[in-house]
Amino acid sequence: MHTPDVGATSGDPGADPAGPARGADPAGPSPGSGTGAEDRLRSMRSRTSAALRRQPPAAWLTGLAAAALYTVFSVTQWHQLGSPSWDLGIFTQLAKAYAGLGAPIVPIKGEGFNLLGDHFHPLLVLLAPAYALAPSGLTLLIVQNLLFGLSVAVVARAGLRLIGPVAGIAVGIAYALSWGLQSAVAAQFHEIAFAVPLLALSLEAVLMRRVLPAVVWGGLLVLVKEDLGLTVMALGLVLAWRLRTVAGLWLAAWGALWLIVSVRVILPALNAAGQYDYSDRIDVGAMLGDPAGAVVGLVSGAAKYRTLLLLLLAGGLVFLRSPLGLVLLPTLLWRFASSEEWYWGPDWHYSAVLMPVLFLALVDGVRLLRQSPRAWIRTAALVGVPTAVAACLLLLPTQKFAVLADPATYRPSERWDAAHRMMDLIPAGSTVESGVVLMAYLAPETRVYWLGNTNPAPDYLIVDADDWSWGAIQPGDAEAHAEQHYPGTDYTLVFSEAGYQLVRLER
Repeated sequence: MHTPDVGATSGDPGADPAGPARGADPAGPSPGSGTGAEDRLRSMRSRTSAALRRQPPAAWLTGLAAAALYTVFSVTQWHQLGSPSWDLGIFTQLAKAYAGLGAPIVPIKGEGFNLLGDHFHPLLVLLAPAYALAPSGLTLLIVQNLLFGLSVAVVARAGLRLIGPVAGIAVGIAYALSWGLQSAVAAQFHEIAFAVPLLALSLEAVLMRRVLPAVVWGGLLVLVKEDLGLTVMALGLVLAWRLRTVAGLWLAAWGALWLIVSVRVILPALNAAGQYDYSDRIDVGAMLGDPAGAVVGLVSGAAKYRTLLLLLLAGGLVFLRSPLGLVLLPTLLWRFASSEEWYWGPDWHYSAVLMPVLFLALVDGVRLLRQSPRAWIRTAALVGVPTAVAACLLLLPTQKFAVLADPATYRPSERWDAAHRMMDLIPAGSTVESGVVLMAYLAPETRVYWLGNTNPAPDYLIVDADDWSWGAIQPGDAEAHAEQHYPGTDYTLVFSEAGYQLVRLER
């Protein structure tokens, strides 16, 4: 039955239900009165308000708690002068360059080195506003923690909506504490910080049968790192299969296009050597020449077994029921096919992009098993989430966050004050050569070079007796080292304390 539209009067407290107000035009508002635009604005506000009301608070609280936990770890690591790799220094220089509206030139990698010639990650330009507000390497760690926390909220939200509040939040917590995310937080900032929430958002959209968001969020992954083009291809094929939409095929083609363009065109064009620096990590010719040997090599190695076992446990086994699990394969294949052994194991940041895939596949696997007409299969759905949670809890003492149970973790390094008094002696804008440990701390105020490269003679040079960059033998005399390393120069010692030596170039 058709009913009259009375929304124009009943929604207005000042309207006369008996009819139009005296003197009003019965034909309605005149063109250009702005009422149409106001209606659209009200409609948009109403939809936004309704969308916010539909958000499950428990999921967002889980994500917020995870981000807070990650940040506690990062702050303690920062104050203990913990620098497991040189990447935080590199990305701090990148963020500094973007915040200054410049190209991502990163002297740590070499004089004039454009980091877009190393890996294709233009989406990292989004770091610029945060860095401009708080120019510090710690800012990047907090941004990464917030992005990971967002992904936790998305995974928990999907779980809550699809398998129930208790199981859904349990999955969110197990994901937040997963070994892949813990390792990535401990390894400090990498570009994959943006890939983790994008994957979570895209795969959640697939589960909710929302094609456009799945394509948009997934499509952005190609701007995070070149190898994610492979992941986008797999994601597109799963989307096409799962939702029977041609948009998935277009997404797969988009991933393939950017993989080829980035590796074959953009990266060599911006690389000082005119090449893609990582093309030799996988010997494709040898694999094609000996396919059987290549297959054996893919599944051989203790580190690979550990990674696969941890995936099986963390995913509660039932993730294998979901086609979303196929999105894990590209990352695992390129890592296991590589000649670089540190790609194989569960350490560092390499497994972070697997975690949202794994846990959303777990959610999907539980839901699909529950829908089976066979009682014994529906019973199998009951073990998925408890297995994932139990594995998470059993692994906690062996994971990176275990140090948070030690009170010593919350005490700054004994060398913190000396390090900062030394760095305060270096004028802003100076060039400094340093090992890895202090690079991220120096980068906001100075132009930092890494001691392992061929650099121009720096204004200042730091010798840190505890910095692993030197290898087994550290120079005992920083002046002699600097003058020998840069012939014809004259350096003067200006600081020597707590294992630090700082020398200044005399001009």
